[in-house]
Amino acid sequence: MKRLPKRGAYDRETVFKILDEAFVCHVGFVVEGQPFVIPTNFGRSGETLYLHGSAASRMLRTLSQGIPVCVTVTLTDGLVLARSAFHHSVNYRSVVVLGTARLVEDPAEKMEALRLFTEHIMKGRWGDIRWPSEHEMKGTTVLALPLEEVSAKVRTGGPIDDEEDYSLPVWAGVLPLPVVPAEPIADARLKAGTEVPGYMKSYRRG
Repeated sequence: MKRLPKRGAYDRETVFKILDEAFVCHVGFVVEGQPFVIPTNFGRSGETLYLHGSAASRMLRTLSQGIPVCVTVTLTDGLVLARSAFHHSVNYRSVVVLGTARLVEDPAEKMEALRLFTEHIMKGRWGDIRWPSEHEMKGTTVLALPLEEVSAKVRTGGPIDDEEDYSLPVWAGVLPLPVVPAEPIADARLKAGTEVPGYMKSYRRG
């Protein structure tokens, strides 16, 4: 990491916390000289990141051939407002993963990956829902990406202005942007008498 190396982090705890809090990753790869960056959901088990989608997905078909891939996630924690335009910034946490993915063919590992995707979105959900059928499993591709070449980058704290700008009568500081869940909205065809699960009532992210 060459630019602002003090924001870099390479320890497992920092990387795992960011991955476990994020919902969406961006998958970057190149096909015949054309770069693609595709947003998608993911799940993590230990030091493996799982990606999934339709068996017809060009991204997944391409990555299953073992081409290099770059996966990134970013969490935005706050807007950093400085006294000068130059020093405005964002408090964030991000992870970059480089490597090659493998196609998950073992049925047990594939089912476990699908459980991870579900639990990553809502912990406790897998125990309530219908699990994937054999037909749905066949229509789904799962890839596993080892977390071997990984880095994190984090910015926290307030603005850092030039010394001469601290006397300016301009408000400066941080506007936090927490993820705060609202009241659940029931499906229009929800069976009468079905209560909101406890894990939704107590839901917190991070």
